[in-house]
Amino acid sequence: MNTITIPNLASEQLTKLTEQDFTQFGERVLELIANTHDEKSLSELRALLQGKKSPISALSKQMGSLDADGKKRYGAYLHELRTRIGSAFDEQNDKLAKLALHAKLASEQIDISLPARHITQGGLHPITLTTERMKQFFVQAGFSVATGPEVESDYYNFEALNIPSHHPARAMHDTFYFDAHYLLRTHTSSVQIRTMENSEPPLRIICPGRVYRCDSDQTHSPMFHQMEGLMISKSSSFAELKGVIHEFLNAFFGKELTVRFRPSFFPFTEPSAEVDILSDTGKWLEVLGCGMVHPQVLRNCGIDPEQYTGFAFGLGIERFAMLYYGIDDLRVFFQNDVRFLKQFA
Repeated sequence: MNTITIPNLASEQLTKLTEQDFTQFGERVLELIANTHDEKSLSELRALLQGKKSPISALSKQMGSLDADGKKRYGAYLHELRTRIGSAFDEQNDKLAKLALHAKLASEQIDISLPARHITQGGLHPITLTTERMKQFFVQAGFSVATGPEVESDYYNFEALNIPSHHPARAMHDTFYFDAHYLLRTHTSSVQIRTMENSEPPLRIICPGRVYRCDSDQTHSPMFHQMEGLMISKSSSFAELKGVIHEFLNAFFGKELTVRFRPSFFPFTEPSAEVDILSDTGKWLEVLGCGMVHPQVLRNCGIDPEQYTGFAFGLGIERFAMLYYGIDDLRVFFQNDVRFLKQFA
């Protein structure tokens, strides 16, 4: 770039130049500008032709020695030359900038015909799937879903359910206590008590949620999920309870099951029963507990047991998930092994 020679302007005195000299010089410069193919070279050429040491700047310094007529004449030549050169530089600079942008975009162009990256599809946890399958049946049967706190008071978790402080049933629960009054709930029956206190019968609810007990092995976990159900009306009966439970089990497992009700004991129901189903191997499997709500529990909630009766049931969601999906170890539900979980996506 520095080897460019500019005749008739670099060496001549201003008064010896003609209009044709300025025209020829301008055409030469415009040609040089047009033939510049990158922004760096254009910047160097601009410095050579418009800088403080350029021929045009040298001629401008001579303007002070001219008379008024000369200043007017040669000033016009220099002004026109500067304008043409400045416009040419600006146009070429815009042109090169656009070419550079197009080249960059072309190099970064995305081929939309290429195969997309593989995205692993997530899915619901098997416990969630099991819970939703259960809820679907009971909601269609007219039950509503009720929830309550997981940190519960001793009253709602035990006392109101006819389990006083001296009752031996408390030892069966292996409870996580915070202090003498508060604990992590051991069942969702506390939600039933809260609902009965705050609602007028008739009632028909299910209470799914997390519960906590000090137990951990292949079939037990310190935290697990339960779903309990409650129905209160003036005509609830054990026969109605058996019908609801039998229909639920058939719907959940998708086949007609052989079901039996064994007499049992729970402080909050009387009479009480445990429910078994006959497996394909010919063995009886316990799946849930149930019974008629104890009159004292109704009284504790402000419901007259002379006018209303009710039934309740409770089941472990993990147990149903294990039976439904053929899983033999409860702990896999909480290990977050992707190889296990992706089967349910």
